[in-house]
Amino acid sequence: MRLLLALVTLLSSATPSLAAPLAIPASSSWHLQLNGTLQTPNRHVYDIDLYDTSKQTISNLKAQGRIVICYFSAGTWEDWRPDAKLYPKAALGKPLPDWPGERWLDFRRSDVRALLAKRLDMARNKGCNGVDPDNVDGYSNANGLKLTKAQQIDFNRWLAKEAHKRNLSVGLKNAVDLLPQLASHFDFAVNESCYQYNECAGYFLLRSQGKPVFIADYRTYNSKLCSQAKASGYRLQFFKLDLKGVGKPCP
Repeated sequence: MRLLLALVTLLSSATPSLAAPLAIPASSSWHLQLNGTLQTPNRHVYDIDLYDTSKQTISNLKAQGRIVICYFSAGTWEDWRPDAKLYPKAALGKPLPDWPGERWLDFRRSDVRALLAKRLDMARNKGCNGVDPDNVDGYSNANGLKLTKAQQIDFNRWLAKEAHKRNLSVGLKNAVDLLPQLASHFDFAVNESCYQYNECAGYFLLRSQGKPVFIADYRTYNSKLCSQAKASGYRLQFFKLDLKGVGKPCP
C-alpha cells in the first residue's frame, strides 16, 4: 500500500497541472485581419487566420506582447482549406450565398467533430492564445441540414470545452441570441455589425462577467456608435469588408 501511495504521489508531482486559458483584458485594443499581408498596428490582441499565419509569425507577435487569437470556420466547409477533402460529402449543406466555395457543415457528426478537434490541435501547436471559431449560428440560416437551436447550443458548448482542454481561450462569434445559454462557457465575443441589427444589448451578459466584447462594423467611422460602445464597455472598430487592412478603432 505504501509503495502504491508513493507511486501515485510521484506520478502526480511529475505531471504538470494544466494552466487556465489566458484571460483577455476587456479594455484590450485589437486588430482583426483575415486576408492579405499581415499588418502590424500597435494593438494588444491580434485576431488572424489559423491556416494562413505561420507558427513563427505567431511566436514573433507573442514576443512583442501580443495576444494571438486564431480564426477558423467551425460551422462551414471551405473548399480552399488543406483539409477540405477529408470532410464527407454527406456532411455538407447548402452553399453560403455571399461566400463562394463555402457550405454549411453538419457539426452533429462525430467524424466532423474529430476534424474540427484537429483544427484546435493546430491552434494549440502553433502557439495561439485563443481561437475565434466562426459560423456557429448555422441553425438560424438556410443550412439545408435541419440544424436545431438545441443542437447548435450543444455544438458550441462542445467547441468551448475542447478549446479549454487545449488551454485556449475561445470566443463566441455572433450568435447573440444564444448568449443566455453560452455566456458562461466562452471567454470573449467577436461580433459583426450588431449595431446595424440592433442586437448589441445582448452582450451585457458577457460584460457583467468581465469578459471583452469586440465588435467589427463594416461601415464608415461613426462617433455616435463609438459613444454607445464606450458606455457599454464594448471595443468597437470599423473595417472594410475584405478585412485586408487596418481598421479604425473608437478611442
